[in-house]
Amino acid sequence: MKLAQQLNTEIISADSRQCYKELNIGVAKPSDEELKSVHHYFINSHSIFDDVNAGTFEQYTLQSAETIFQKNKTAVMVGGTGLYVRAFCEGIDEIPKADEAIRKNIQQQFDANGLQWLQEEVQKKDAAFWQIAEQQNPHRLMRALEVLEAAGRSITSFHQHKKTERPFNIIKIGLVLPREELKYHINTRVDAMIRQGLVEEVRSLLPNRSLNALQTVGYKELFHHLDGKISISKAVEEIKMNTRHYAKRQMTWFKKDEEIKWHHPSDSIKI
Repeated sequence: MKLAQQLNTEIISADSRQCYKELNIGVAKPSDEELKSVHHYFINSHSIFDDVNAGTFEQYTLQSAETIFQKNKTAVMVGGTGLYVRAFCEGIDEIPKADEAIRKNIQQQFDANGLQWLQEEVQKKDAAFWQIAEQQNPHRLMRALEVLEAAGRSITSFHQHKKTERPFNIIKIGLVLPREELKYHINTRVDAMIRQGLVEEVRSLLPNRSLNALQTVGYKELFHHLDGKISISKAVEEIKMNTRHYAKRQMTWFKKDEEIKWHHPSDSIKI
């Protein structure tokens, strides 16, 4: 926000969940006041019923950047979905879409048999992908099975990692905190979300819990609580733990990018 105001420009969100208008507290969406103060793209832009992926994001945000560049020399992109950031900066590989019958069949089997079944299927049928997969992410695992069934080969065979040249310069800034400080921020933010009414937000989404958009930290744990499987205190502790694990995976992803210049959030950053 501060950087965008200094540059008198607008923000493109690179968060794969804040784009959904039905999700608010659990995705730490900017407040209405912040959204009025600085215009944001890819926030409240889609519904949880939409099929949103890295390709969707790439096309949407390239158009958003073009709109911003008609008015300003600089745009600010912020967010932690690494694949989305890469899609915007470098482009993504074209991966074939499976037809609706294949997708529905795999989804139904997952709904009936659960995550362990899905993990075993991918491990057995696509060992190459399993080695690099987000093994707890059912959407990614189902996508791999869809491609395997539709194309007859591993999704990894489509990963060429060919960079697309963009018609603008890209400056990458990473923010890093000491581990204990990060843990404190995560814990206090989760507590604040509960006070703000996250349980009620999740309760309102129960009928749509199987949608990919809701396979998200903060929602999954509270679905289990509302099912009567765990206490609210246990759910809150699991949200904190899973958020820490997610933050660790984010850092592992971004640390591989040698173009990122790392700063403490309190640093004065000049572009």
